[in-house]
Amino acid sequence: MDAFLDYLHRFWTEMVARSEGPMTFRFFLQPTMAFLVALRDGIRDARAGREQYWAYLRHAQPEERKAAWRNGVTATARILLLGVAMDVIYQFKVFGDFSRPLETLVISILLAFIPYLLLRGPVTRVARRWIHH
Repeated sequence: MDAFLDYLHRFWTEMVARSEGPMTFRFFLQPTMAFLVALRDGIRDARAGREQYWAYLRHAQPEERKAAWRNGVTATARILLLGVAMDVIYQFKVFGDFSRPLETLVISILLAFIPYLLLRGPVTRVARRWIHH
């Protein structure tokens, strides 16, 4: 149990420490990239007349749902890969190796994946209003 608590302490200490030091620009770069991809995808959705992404997935026909799901996975996979690449570089600069894959996954999800998911729907709504006026 002590080893697990030590791991959790190290995990959170290192997660917080990532906001300072080398490569802090990624805390701006990754959410910005997520916004740009959400902007692109949201505008595409609005031009195609599709509902917001999650609503579209619920109401679409099975073959449309499959294509939309593939599209969403592709868009978010690129964002996650950017986040993973940035964190791997960070780990090599700070620790000299890549020994913290869980931290890489958490950082990538927090800085890239979640912003994309949160922004795509609102971007679609705004783009739909803008396009129709």
